[in-house]
Amino acid sequence: MKFITDITIIIDEADYTEPGRLRKILKSYSAEKDGSCYRVRGTFEELEYLSVRLSAVKHSISSATHGQLDASTHIQSIDVSVAVMTYIQQKCAKELNKIQGNSFVFETQPEHRTVHNNPSGTVQVIIRQQGVSAHPVHADYVRQRFITFYQRTASDLQVTSVPVIPQQLKDLQMRFPKILFKPSHGYPDSATGPFLHIAQLKKFLSQNTQRSSESPVIKGSTETPSSRTWGPQPIQDKDPEDELCPICMEPIAIKEKQTLQCKHSFCKDCFQKAYKYKPVCPTCGKIYGTLTGTQPDGGIMKIYRNSSSLPGYEKYGTITIDYEVPSGIQEEEHPNPGQPFEGVFRTAYLPDSSEGRRILGLLRRAFDQRLIFTVGRSTTTGRNNIVTWNDIHHKTSTHGGPTCYGYPDPDYLSRVGDELKLKGID
Repeated sequence: MKFITDITIIIDEADYTEPGRLRKILKSYSAEKDGSCYRVRGTFEELEYLSVRLSAVKHSISSATHGQLDASTHIQSIDVSVAVMTYIQQKCAKELNKIQGNSFVFETQPEHRTVHNNPSGTVQVIIRQQGVSAHPVHADYVRQRFITFYQRTASDLQVTSVPVIPQQLKDLQMRFPKILFKPSHGYPDSATGPFLHIAQLKKFLSQNTQRSSESPVIKGSTETPSSRTWGPQPIQDKDPEDELCPICMEPIAIKEKQTLQCKHSFCKDCFQKAYKYKPVCPTCGKIYGTLTGTQPDGGIMKIYRNSSSLPGYEKYGTITIDYEVPSGIQEEEHPNPGQPFEGVFRTAYLPDSSEGRRILGLLRRAFDQRLIFTVGRSTTTGRNNIVTWNDIHHKTSTHGGPTCYGYPDPDYLSRVGDELKLKGID
């Protein structure tokens, strides 16, 4: 599977009854003219918005893409792992529904249930249109979002065996909701989940196995495996009020217990080590102190204002934010210390309303605390060692709605405010 970084759309002026209106639309897209045709190149988001504008003036577009896709043909199927697709469909339904939206549906051929017993096999994912017709660029965009999500999920999945009896499975499922347990003849045979969750599961099972082997056997006991309480058993030399530390999964001694304002408790040493890494509650994420990110130094945030309005905010002007982070060498806090990284220039937009100005102030604080960007892998292009957004969403287009990262989007200011609050900016 390849990441598709851009699309080229070829537009023939002869297909339009109002060429003057066409030229006006293309003016801001740096279109290259060759005879009667215009060649426009851009990202999925940019050209999806362009396709919406062109559809309003009755057009006929032929297109070609850099890569294997052709917007004039049906969307290609995608070969995926049975095991990974099964995990996505059962544990990531919310994310999958968000990607396909209301206009598309994902189908597998053959259906993944028919090949469930062969997890090492592959199936084809087919993106089908449902309801009203959608422009091919939009369909390609949905396909690319799925590929990105699939690759990120697959790269973090791990499989392990689970040597427990059926009666214990329900408790395991409650303790580890991100893990998919596969039963075999009534017994949980294997577990599939993100690396961190599988590591916690292995530690949990190891501790219970050790405690079971150390427990004395009482002659004449009528206790059976199904009647035993699953999970850590009370240890007599520990205080009965002890509880498990969510970090090390060991019982917390009362004298070593640290309880935060959010009521979550940890071993004091465990929390202090975690706090040095990130000043938040490891359980709920509540900020304690000032959170500093890994945005490279030397960046610039410039603010401009103009009188033009954004869709949905016609009473107000527009705030334009220009971010510039220069290229450099990665530090110890970055994924590949010592290697160069590619900088970035991004433009974002806010309404010049009271709420927009409030969000602008919060974004300024987030930028100063190095939280807006980080160094990593671009989810759009698949390239590594590049400056990317760091989970604080911005509107990088003035029009096109949420699917084009633009306006109108009446809930955007509230959402980005919540994202900033999670990072201690409010």
